[in-house]
Amino acid sequence: MPHLTRNDLYSLEQYATERPAMRQRVMAHKQARRVDLGDSVSLYFEDRLTMQYQIQEMLRIERIFEPDGIQEELDTYNPLIPDGRNWKATMMIQIDDIEQRRDALTKMHGIEEKVWMRIGDHPAVHPIADEDLERDNAEKTSAVHFLRFELTPEMVATAKAGEPISAGGDHPAYSAESGVLPEATRESLAADLG
Repeated sequence: MPHLTRNDLYSLEQYATERPAMRQRVMAHKQARRVDLGDSVSLYFEDRLTMQYQIQEMLRIERIFEPDGIQEELDTYNPLIPDGRNWKATMMIQIDDIEQRRDALTKMHGIEEKVWMRIGDHPAVHPIADEDLERDNAEKTSAVHFLRFELTPEMVATAKAGEPISAGGDHPAYSAESGVLPEATRESLAADLG
């Protein structure tokens, strides 16, 4: 997928007009790109559209309209667009109770390296996590991680040919599997691959 440029973005004024329709389209698009692993962990697979929306929202919230500021947002979010050989996801650990979340994040240290994706009969692929910066410390993990699942050419071909895709995690403190992903999710993820 090609990276976004300034030409792909709306001005603040244009976005104010386009925002309701774009938000509706992106929210529907994101539904097929969410994979839940149990009750507390979700993977949100990113692509060009989700990143365009994220950038537009950041520009809107921060009232950024100068070229350098726009480029900074592009430089921040373009690395989260898959390049045809991988999937990129935001992993979120969602536990409402603050004390329970704090305890779970301590126990789940390293979980970002224990999640996996599997295509057909290929071996599970574990991600490269948090390439932008360290998100955990010696005591606990973060509630948000950025993951890149690198796929072999054979895996890409298999996914594009319609083989089932599944996801899971094998951490001692948290183990869960998605089962075979719904067809809409499988198709959306396969479309990320070149």
